[in-house]
Amino acid sequence: MNIRLYNARILTMERHKSIFEGEIWIKNEKIVCVVEEQELTSAWKKEDVPRIVWDLEIDCKKNLLMPGFKNAHTHSAMTFLRSFADDLPLQDWLQTKVFPMEAKLTYDDIYTMTKLAILEYVTSGITSIFDMYIMPDAVAEACLDTGMRCVLVSGLNNFTSSPEQMEEEYLKWNKRNSLISYQLGFHAEYTCSKELLCSVAQLAHKYKAPVYTHLAETVKEVEECKAKYGLTPAMFLDSLGMFEFGGGGFHCVHMTDEDMELFRRRRLHVITNAASNTKLASGIAPIAEYERRKIPVSIGTDGAASNNCLDMFREMFLVAGLSKLREQDAASLNAERVLRMATVHGAKAMRLGRADTLTKGKLADIIMIDLHQPNMQPVHNIRKNLVYSGSKSNVTMTIVNGKILYRNGEFNIGEDPERIYTKCDAIVNRMLSE
Repeated sequence: MNIRLYNARILTMERHKSIFEGEIWIKNEKIVCVVEEQELTSAWKKEDVPRIVWDLEIDCKKNLLMPGFKNAHTHSAMTFLRSFADDLPLQDWLQTKVFPMEAKLTYDDIYTMTKLAILEYVTSGITSIFDMYIMPDAVAEACLDTGMRCVLVSGLNNFTSSPEQMEEEYLKWNKRNSLISYQLGFHAEYTCSKELLCSVAQLAHKYKAPVYTHLAETVKEVEECKAKYGLTPAMFLDSLGMFEFGGGGFHCVHMTDEDMELFRRRRLHVITNAASNTKLASGIAPIAEYERRKIPVSIGTDGAASNNCLDMFREMFLVAGLSKLREQDAASLNAERVLRMATVHGAKAMRLGRADTLTKGKLADIIMIDLHQPNMQPVHNIRKNLVYSGSKSNVTMTIVNGKILYRNGEFNIGEDPERIYTKCDAIVNRMLSE
């Protein structure tokens, strides 16, 4: 589909590029032109302009076009536990609420509950997800059917999946479809035997591939690993050769200086989950310190069981606000840095280099932000408005891979949302009665 987005303010997220007024042209799944208004009216030669028959032309009415948010850590199908497993610390939450209910999930349950999450993602301007969950094929199928971009990451542990299954999924999903890719991973050090972890490290070496996992989320996790292996989780995993080809950790709340130096040296990614860590009382990650050490940080929502709300605007505010509170320094982390975490850095963590900025030749993963709402006025600084006062109610359009999935409150994901809601209710009612 050929789409012309005109009369827009544009934030490309390219370094050192200011917001400008102009147009973006989309041909099929790619951006073919990003041009400033003044160039269109004066400097362009007719022969330089691609000849395109437009299927759709949208007047953006001076609203903002920007890259979609990258949700760099989530468990989409955990929407089935929203507001069910609440007000408990992590280990109790997992053992008494999450794991027993997850044992009842079917393939179709995960497929449907992932669709519910996707509805929420697109209303929040999220165009890519880094999803770790059981039965990843079900998650991938839901994303393909709705048009959502997804990077799968294995949640391998002692109870689900296997190194052989992970390798099969890695090979399958990294060649099948441009919307879906796959990264090696495992749930956490504390849910995997040393033998299993060694098998993951061997796969990383075989494919020269990065590895991702939950890491240093709680004090309990760190102390138990030190008691077992004499090392923090990060140092123990690195001793197995886990991170020689990169990767990263989800959460990274309780990291030592030695852990941080390892992350800096290996160029590992920290994926922070501020709302989840707050709600589970896991702690506040040292984001400003990661920034000082030039450790790349991106942002995830985590799943709807521990966060309840899959909203990147709330995450951005919490990342900024909690960091300032932890450092007792209001200048410790600025809005521009947080916005980059939610977009460009997330794309890098997910290895989505073709979906990081609004640039000619990149994938057309674009959102439109309504600047004509009270919380976006006056327009002193749009980037700061996005981080400090922005809301998912400001998202008026979400485009993934050149396809409009959400616009002005209407969904275009191949299924009526009310039908999805009805299916989800039936799934939860069945599980509660079993």
